[in-house]
Amino acid sequence: MTKSSPPPQHRLETEADTTRLAATFARHMRAGDVLLLSGGLAAGKTFFVRAAVAALGSADAVSSPTYTLANIYACPKGPVVHMDAYRLESPADFADLALEDEFARGLAFIEWGAMLAGEFDDYVGLELSLLPSSEHARVASFTSEGPRGAELLAHVLKDFST
Repeated sequence: MTKSSPPPQHRLETEADTTRLAATFARHMRAGDVLLLSGGLAAGKTFFVRAAVAALGSADAVSSPTYTLANIYACPKGPVVHMDAYRLESPADFADLALEDEFARGLAFIEWGAMLAGEFDDYVGLELSLLPSSEHARVASFTSEGPRGAELLAHVLKDFST
C-alpha cells in the first residue's frame, strides 16, 4: 500500500497574494478550463473570481452568483462563466442550466463546485481556507483531475512559485 501525497498548498498572506494567484490562473487558463472553488463562507471565493476576471481584462462588476446561479462576463479570452453551485440540489440541476456552449468556449469558475466534479473530465480544484490568526491570510489547497487539469495546475504552481 502506498501513501498518497498531500495536495499542494500555498499560504496566501494578503489579498494581494490571492489576487496574484487568481491572475496566475487567468494567465494559464484557456477555453474549456474549469476551476472548482471550495471553502467556507467568506473564504474568498468570489474575491478570487473578481481578481481573475479583472486579470482577464474585463471591466465587468463581478458579484456572487448565489441567487442567479451563473453570471457570464465578457473577456478577451472568451466568456467567463462564474457559477455558484451552493443552491443546486444535484448534478441534474446543473445539466438543466444548459450552459454547455459557454463552458466549451469559455473559462469556468464554479464556487461550491465539489458536487459537480463528476461532471467534468478535466478540472482544477482550489480550496481556500481562512487562517484564524489573520483577517486576510488563507491557505490555498489544490487538486486536479484529467490531463488538462494536471497541466493547468502544474503551470500555475510553477509560475506562482517564482
